[in-house]
Amino acid sequence: MTAVVVFLAATALLLYVIVGYPLLLARLRRHAGRPVLRDSSLPTVSVIVAVYNGASFLEAKLRSLLAVDYPKDCLEILVVSDGSTDRTGEIARQFPHVTLLEVPRGGKCAALNAAIPKARGEILLLTDVRQLVEPGSLRTLVRNFADPRVGAVSGHLKIRDPRSGGSAQIDAYWRFETWMRDSLSALDSMFGATGPFYALRRAVAVPIPPDILLDDMYLPLAAFRKGYRLIVDQEAVAWDIPTDLSTEFRRKVRTLAGNYQLWFHYPWLLTPANRMWLHFLSYKVGRLLLPWLLIAVAVSTCFLPSPWREAAGLPQLLVYGLAAVHPWLPRSLQRLSSPCRAFVVMMLAVVAALQILFVPARRLWKVTGATPASS
Repeated sequence: MTAVVVFLAATALLLYVIVGYPLLLARLRRHAGRPVLRDSSLPTVSVIVAVYNGASFLEAKLRSLLAVDYPKDCLEILVVSDGSTDRTGEIARQFPHVTLLEVPRGGKCAALNAAIPKARGEILLLTDVRQLVEPGSLRTLVRNFADPRVGAVSGHLKIRDPRSGGSAQIDAYWRFETWMRDSLSALDSMFGATGPFYALRRAVAVPIPPDILLDDMYLPLAAFRKGYRLIVDQEAVAWDIPTDLSTEFRRKVRTLAGNYQLWFHYPWLLTPANRMWLHFLSYKVGRLLLPWLLIAVAVSTCFLPSPWREAAGLPQLLVYGLAAVHPWLPRSLQRLSSPCRAFVVMMLAVVAALQILFVPARRLWKVTGATPASS
């Protein structure tokens, strides 16, 4: 009976997190969405690009920023070189309308802490060096700040040729994540921002602890607690380079470890003081529980009476088996095994993220292996 109870309880929670909550979210979005007030006003904007050894991307990035459709007298661009040892500083100096700020190596949060007080714009556009910005995207982001309830606006990150190579394995996952964030935004707020490309009211920016792994959650959530909305505008587009599953695994380990970190810095997220408490527990906490629920289901399955043991065990063996043999399957079958492998890798990332409890946060920062030629 113990095995049956554990199996049913873990399966019910799994189904709620994976299927039930998204269905609930879709229904709530349809009936309780909150529109955002927009207009064409043009406040001053400070673009901040925090970069460490980004010479291979920086010139293209700055050209895309200088080509945005926005009045030049309302726009400043700050490049913060976080102790770079390559040509990052040299490239930035070649652009007369770009301000270079060089700081000792201290990590992205330290670089942002150095740059934000020097920014003069009413709106901060925080963006990474690798992603190229569509010319009209800045206006699209800024129009949302006409609504006084909006504190931060994320753009839509698109992947160039997402069906190529290993990136095809995470394409479906990323599209689902994008839908979840868009749905939360329509209701009230997403829990953070799209890190490589988002805008924030200068007035709500706060200092970031230097060990924080997710500045793109820490900063926006400070505004969320003050009552502001954190939304996404799918029409504001930045383009990124496709990465493989191993790169996505390392990124996911860092972001999930950052979620654990935020529980200590923002414990109110886990209480009814969070006005989206149910959504946070169902989405963020639920995702971190998934691998442990899967383990509970697998172990309890072994102790179920026959034929229930076989009926519950075979689907699990099929999913894990397809994930394990994916690299050796013919391409025609990889369309079936690819989602299984991506799901299992994401679950392993949740477990690996627990190392944040035992190692310094800085060790979880890994330089992405992508290069401009990857596109």
